[in-house]
Amino acid sequence: MRVSIAGAGAVGRSIAAELIAADHQVMLIERDARQFEPHTVEQAEWVLADACELASLEEAGLHTCDVVIAASGDDKVNLVVSLLAKTVFAVRRVVARVNDPSNEWLFNEAWGVDVAVSTPRMLAAMVEEAVSVGDLVQLLTLRQGQANLVEMTLPDNTPLAGRAVRDLELPRDAALVTILRGRRVIVPQPEDPLEGGDELLFVASADVEDQIRAALGHTRKPD
Repeated sequence: MRVSIAGAGAVGRSIAAELIAADHQVMLIERDARQFEPHTVEQAEWVLADACELASLEEAGLHTCDVVIAASGDDKVNLVVSLLAKTVFAVRRVVARVNDPSNEWLFNEAWGVDVAVSTPRMLAAMVEEAVSVGDLVQLLTLRQGQANLVEMTLPDNTPLAGRAVRDLELPRDAALVTILRGRRVIVPQPEDPLEGGDELLFVASADVEDQIRAALGHTRKPD
């Protein structure tokens, strides 16, 4: 897969290194000569250019990329890069970094964003996931808010212990995708029994999350 990353700061370089380690081709686009440091990620293709300029993106060959990641520290830049990537170069998948949580509402399909990644929100979700037992926690938003990755840790005394996965009466727009049990990652089968302490990960539309709670024997905690 060929991936272009706009913004070669610490975040962009880290993403590039991870993708290269996974055998993907990576192009880093950076407009600030002070951050143009090809020696830091030698396996990447480096382009010194303004990713908000159409001519620069054309010259860089953005149309050849399968994924564009707008990873700069400026939300305005990330929105412009996302919009150009999707509408002008027809990039299949656009991922954008959200620096200021108050701007998160802008990072949607209208601006060409397929996935918006807000670091503060993700960190808060990880903290909540680590300490919450018995309530549904939203970990990640998918498809411009059309679906979420959500998690619930079953209490040790859950009445679901010993019941099979097929007995869960989940709503139509929800799927149990993984059970984390100790160090095991379980792809759930209909006959698999549930246990107290299981972490259940679901992909679901936001409007059925209360139904998932009900299926697991829990209701929403009051605000």
